[in-house]
Amino acid sequence: MARIGHRQRHDTRPRLHMASLGKNRLVGLSKYAIVAHMDILFISTSLPYPPNTGGAIRAHGIIEGLRLAGHHITLLCFHEGDIPADLGITIHTIPIPHRSKWDRLKTLLFTRQADISKRLYSDVFAQKLIDLLSGHQYDLIQFEGIEAGCYLPIAKRHQPSAKLVFDTFNAEYMLQRNIFEIDRQSLKRLPMAVYSYLQIGRIKRYERHLCALADAVIAVSEEDAVLLRPLGDANKIHVISSGIWVEEYAENTTPMVLHHPAIVFTGKMDYRPNVDAMVWFIDEILPLIQKKRADVHLYIVGQQPHARLEGFKAHPNITVTGRVNRVLPYLYGADVYIAPLRMGSGTRLKLLEAMACGCAIISTTIAASGLNEAVKSAMVIADSPSDIAHHILMLLDNRQQRMMMGESAKKHVATYYDWSAILPHILDVYARLGLKVD
Repeated sequence: MARIGHRQRHDTRPRLHMASLGKNRLVGLSKYAIVAHMDILFISTSLPYPPNTGGAIRAHGIIEGLRLAGHHITLLCFHEGDIPADLGITIHTIPIPHRSKWDRLKTLLFTRQADISKRLYSDVFAQKLIDLLSGHQYDLIQFEGIEAGCYLPIAKRHQPSAKLVFDTFNAEYMLQRNIFEIDRQSLKRLPMAVYSYLQIGRIKRYERHLCALADAVIAVSEEDAVLLRPLGDANKIHVISSGIWVEEYAENTTPMVLHHPAIVFTGKMDYRPNVDAMVWFIDEILPLIQKKRADVHLYIVGQQPHARLEGFKAHPNITVTGRVNRVLPYLYGADVYIAPLRMGSGTRLKLLEAMACGCAIISTTIAASGLNEAVKSAMVIADSPSDIAHHILMLLDNRQQRMMMGESAKKHVATYYDWSAILPHILDVYARLGLKVD
């Protein structure tokens, strides 16, 4: 159990994360590096080390890039357990708060507040933030995701001179609307559809409030930016896609030993869009594939599998892994990688990871919506169960096509979505706020 206020001492020497990631990370950052130091406080709802979920990959990439550019980074986050050594930043951790179903029900029935606005609120975390703001002047405070937004008013009140940046992962109100449209089609999912319907307006008001408080709002895709701009000052909204450190994906390419042909999906498996994707795939698409390839095996790789996935664990052709130490071996072992999402927005980091590992990818239009057209050209886009099944079967029968798609994917993700190409745009956003980044 992590101690309240656990701190890892800051090291101001610029050095490469994990010591072996090479000099390519500094490409694109050199004009900013170590000329003017900013003191930056990051507020995150989880420790982004190791970066094994979408939000963690994004936070890790931004923090690592800013550290390499010579800026002083402090991270306040929820975490229970050990912290990796030698990260080169100051880390304060607070135990994860646990909100009862009764508390959530009271919020739903007796208030107009969005459930997500209270999901990870903690008095202990809030007090630690106040202590940090009272003891040090920060140039910039960045909030990673909407669940960290509940602490934005505290920063505004206790350190009004700092620039506040709200880094959104989705236009959350539209995500809830998409979930509602899917869940309303199933009688079993009707209670969750009602929940999502009630949340749409509440979340929209909450996002409008957070956008008003922040000095800058970062959207991860143009699609999200279009949805956020009407909520307030459109000039505050900046589009900065998520990325990956491509070098990391070439360091250890040893594949996991899998049952072949292997279809792989990765993601945080208590996240509703991921759960829906797998239930839909197993119910509607996998049977079509097994009619012609009875030996096909589906791997669902990711932490905290939802109860809706429990019944699939007994299926002889399905493996639900739960949390794994490393996702990459599964990607390198996959014959086909799938992203059959029907809801959500943002930049699909799972797709970027699969591309960096050279996977042959089949994605729905929604799953690939945050990516540029050049990158989409390196994967198959299909939306109906019959089309998805057809393309999977074609790829399983054509190893050469899979290899060609994989090489194209690696080339495109390195060109457009390496953090070294993206981070200068983040620093440009900071510069527009009047901060000295060079």
